[in-house]
Parts: sequence; C-alpha cells; structure tokens
Amino acid sequence: MFVVKIAFGGDHLSDNSSIEWTDATWNPVTGCDKISPGCKNCYAETFAERFRNVPGHPYEQGFDLKLWPARLTLPLNWKKSKRIFVNSMSDLFHKDVPIEYILRVFETMNEAHWHTFQVLTKRSDRLHELSGRLPWSSNIWAGVSVENDDYQFRIDDLRATGAQVKFLSVEPLLGPISNLRLQGIDWVIVGGESGRKPRELDPAWVREIRDQCIAANVPFFFKQWGGRNKKKAGRELDGRTWDEMPSALKRL
Repeated sequence: MFVVKIAFGGDHLSDNSSIEWTDATWNPVTGCDKISPGCKNCYAETFAERFRNVPGHPYEQGFDLKLWPARLTLPLNWKKSKRIFVNSMSDLFHKDVPIEYILRVFETMNEAHWHTFQVLTKRSDRLHELSGRLPWSSNIWAGVSVENDDYQFRIDDLRATGAQVKFLSVEPLLGPISNLRLQGIDWVIVGGESGRKPRELDPAWVREIRDQCIAANVPFFFKQWGGRNKKKAGRELDGRTWDEMPSALKRL
C-alpha cells in the first residue's frame, strides 16, 4: 500500500537546472516507485534517500510519494519565459496522485502561459486515461520514457493524448530500437545511464535512433553518453553535439 504524504510548507523550484534540455525544474510532487527497467538506478531516488530521516529536510521522507500544495503556484512568480521540467523528482501520473491534484498542476501551467512545461511520465496508461479531462494548452508538452523496444507501447498512449507537442525521452537507452514509432512525435531525447553502476550504452543504438529521426524530420537531442564520469564522457556524437529542439521551443 502506497501512502501519500501531503506537505504544506517548502519551496522547490530550481533555476538553472543542470538537465541539458530544460531551464528549470518544478516539483509539486516528490517521490515515486519503480515500474520498469529504466527505473533500476533512478537518480532521483538515490538523491532523495540520502536525506531520509533528516529532520526538516524536504526529503525527510526519502523517496516516498509526497504532495506539496504550497508549491503549486510557484511558476507564476517567474516572469521570464523558461522551459520547466515538471516533477523531475517524481511522476505526475503516478496512480496515487489524485486527479484533482493533477488538475491543479494543469491550472497553474495554463495560467503561466509564458513558460513551456515539459511533463514526462513512464505511466503512459494513466496519461492516456486522463488526457480527455486535462486542459492541454499549447505551452504544455507531454513526453514518455522509452528505455528499450519493449516499452514502445507508451508512444501509442502518448500519441492518443491531447498534448499539442509530444516528445520521447529515450533515456537510459538500454537496447537497440530499430523501428522507433515516430509518427506524431515532435522531439526525441536520447541519453546513456550515469551513476555508480551504469548499464552499457552501445553507440550503434544512438546512431540508429539519430538516423531514424533525421529520416523522419524529428528534432534529435543527444543528452549524454553517461557512465561513471558523465562529464568526461561528454555529449558529442560523431564529432558534434546534437541539441535540436522543436520549433516552438526555439522561440522562447
């Protein structure tokens, strides 16, 4: 049984995010649990669990799911346009996040129309289920994680939503995906796993996805090779960085 905790204090809106494809992070929900192979070495869990039982810390509860109503309106305080990754430390479509709370998150995203919100989930079934009840303004992007060929069904769920911009996070890439379902997809991010025990990333897997994106005219963003020292490994693929973005994002 997953217990949802609700916190009425706290502030977690991070400017100057180190995540290459966004500007900032906003976490009205924190905590999650594992549902597929891509979750095995979750960076968010590793970070949060360092602070379990530290009194007064935002992650005193570790990586247990927690709602933060006091954070719901924080993006309204940022007047300069930003790309904001929603719930970098959780999953908005976790089964224990009430639909009423998700609607409040969407209310803020609609009101803060000058920002672009990037909502990424592994729970594509719930995304699909709730999509018709959600107000998809043009500044709300929806994405799904696809770590290997077995999880392409998430793309079909994403494609059936009302999001005007749809993207894929193929990270950590754990195997070849020879026929990536790119119809109706506006952006693809690819990256290798980092951390203490990262799983192998074959450069051929990355090139294959890049070439599919080029053929389909879908912007391709290569985030990282990963490994134990991701900074040293860098981001170059075949002598260059790949930082392509959807045209809507370039206008920010």
